[in-house]
Amino acid sequence: MPESLSRTRIESPYIRSLIAGGVAGTTVDISLFPIDTLKTRLQSSSGFARSGGFSGIYKGVGSALVGSAPGAALFFVTYDSSKRLLREARQADELLAGGSGRGTLGEWSEPVEHMLAASLGEVAACSVRVPTEVVKQRAQALQHPSSLAALKYILAQRAAVGFGGVWREIYRGWSVTVMREVPFTMIQFPLWEAMKGYRRRTAGLDVISATESGLFGSVAGAIAAGITTPLDVLKTRMMLAREKQHMLSLLTQILRDSGPRAFFAGIGPRVFWISAGGAIFLGSYQWAYNALEDIR
Repeated sequence: MPESLSRTRIESPYIRSLIAGGVAGTTVDISLFPIDTLKTRLQSSSGFARSGGFSGIYKGVGSALVGSAPGAALFFVTYDSSKRLLREARQADELLAGGSGRGTLGEWSEPVEHMLAASLGEVAACSVRVPTEVVKQRAQALQHPSSLAALKYILAQRAAVGFGGVWREIYRGWSVTVMREVPFTMIQFPLWEAMKGYRRRTAGLDVISATESGLFGSVAGAIAAGITTPLDVLKTRMMLAREKQHMLSLLTQILRDSGPRAFFAGIGPRVFWISAGGAIFLGSYQWAYNALEDIR
């Protein structure tokens, strides 16, 4: 019975997505954490030097260790499951219609499916990612000496603001994070899937290698990162603000105090970080998924 159960778990695409996503999230977040710290400090309203400069670049790594695996695992389980269900629904619809088309959207059916599945995955992942980011970025910007100290400070506010106030504080920046992540992933994942699909078709491959997946993920991530940098700046400023501030008023304040160029602060580290991160994240995901798929 245990042997049969183990075999079922390995062969299940849901379990493969869960494990491969956890491996990918931990690998990328820990390996590129120093670059993420520098990006956060460049975007901080206190300025790069006052936020710590080049010192203590592993501040906040504790929260990344805790949140990386579950956040990425939740994303890929949701993404792969949604993509599978959407594809099956399209194929069933085509079968009923005569079996010759590519869905009601024609050749755009698959990219739209990838966009929708990735969006659902990001919303699910943000339930883990946002609290992790709040704690991590406050430690990175030296507002607190460590992730644990930042978390304790937030939890200690319960006496003054109640459980609801603590909940809102730990999820501060939820809306702008979703606004950043959904457009980002709607650009990155259809591009990644399209490059993988093109490679499979032209080379006659059944499986994409981890190296190829990583390369495609790097290109797609760099493009998406550059386009969504203004949303990332807004998200960082909102999470680091001493007082909770409405997104529109913060947007107006940044424009008034620093001008439009402020919305591209940290674009270099962000594009480099996410380009490298895309290679590691989607490369390690493909490696783990392929390895689990081969186990029998």
